[in-house]
Amino acid sequence: MAQQNFSAVDDWLRNNIHEIGGRGVIMVWKDGKIVHSHTENALNIREKMVIKWAARKQGRNVDEELQDFTPSTPKPIASCSKWLSAAVIMTFVQEGKLGLDDTIGKYLPIMSQNGKGNFRIKDCLSHLTGIKAPPLKEALAEQKEFNTMYDAMQNIAALPMEGELGKTFHYSNIGLQIAAAIVEKMSGQKFENLFQQRIAQPCGMTHTTFGNKPVALPAGGAVGSAEDYLQFLSMILNNGKYKDKQVLSKQSIIAMQHNYAKGATVAYAPEEAGEWGYGFGEWTMQEGGVAYNVVSSPGLFGTFPWVDNDKGYAAILFTSNVNFKGRHERYTALKGLVDEAVR
Repeated sequence: MAQQNFSAVDDWLRNNIHEIGGRGVIMVWKDGKIVHSHTENALNIREKMVIKWAARKQGRNVDEELQDFTPSTPKPIASCSKWLSAAVIMTFVQEGKLGLDDTIGKYLPIMSQNGKGNFRIKDCLSHLTGIKAPPLKEALAEQKEFNTMYDAMQNIAALPMEGELGKTFHYSNIGLQIAAAIVEKMSGQKFENLFQQRIAQPCGMTHTTFGNKPVALPAGGAVGSAEDYLQFLSMILNNGKYKDKQVLSKQSIIAMQHNYAKGATVAYAPEEAGEWGYGFGEWTMQEGGVAYNVVSSPGLFGTFPWVDNDKGYAAILFTSNVNFKGRHERYTALKGLVDEAVR
């Protein structure tokens, strides 16, 4: 471990452990290595009851769900998946197989048939399609009924518009689902295989998967671990290179971290995002109109990964919890403590 003092970071995790679900892992990467890793496991009776109820409802093993977290514990990471999926799409862009300004009707005729063929790939990656997405619970219920990616595209093609293409921001699953359908069609492979080949294996991510369901959910369906995701973040921090492998080009990293939502009308954004902007699969952090050189992709279950390009480090808070209250403030406070520790 490095010589920085992370005691305030560890205190934060202990003091907030029941606000984030009773279990959590914080890991920090700097100067080519893990400089800090700390885990807290302090489930109380209420938290255990909630986990047991959810496990039984979902048909999961209760004892497994109650196990202590470690850096290698795999759990659903919800919208943290978006960053991973956008990276998959960008591998096709940097290979010249796909263009950010390509319109989707070129690949998906069903979209053209429903007046949506003029959407660009970059609109899909930045939530700027202008489609009125259904509520998350409804969208996930519909997803379970799809047997093929074409079923998912038929569903999206029929959805109404709520704003102007390229100028209306609505954070949802839609854009990445479209982009995933395109690369599946181009490659003849399932999205899970593309993720494993192009991102997971090159980054040494052995506990991360989008699963083997008939239709992958690229915007929120991944299961992964803290250490896996930190390895992905270290690649992003290092201009797309993980160890000796150039996973993403520097140009891809730059394109992903641009704020495409600047000036857009916001139809919907999660409260925890605050005033942040949006790139491809990741938020660009800013406050009071001042943009920082920091990117992140928090998930529904509380996991908060980020890369601070100016301070030269990557970090993740890994947890499993659906308590939204005060998340933005907690994220900001935690990042501030890590900033101090890595100085």
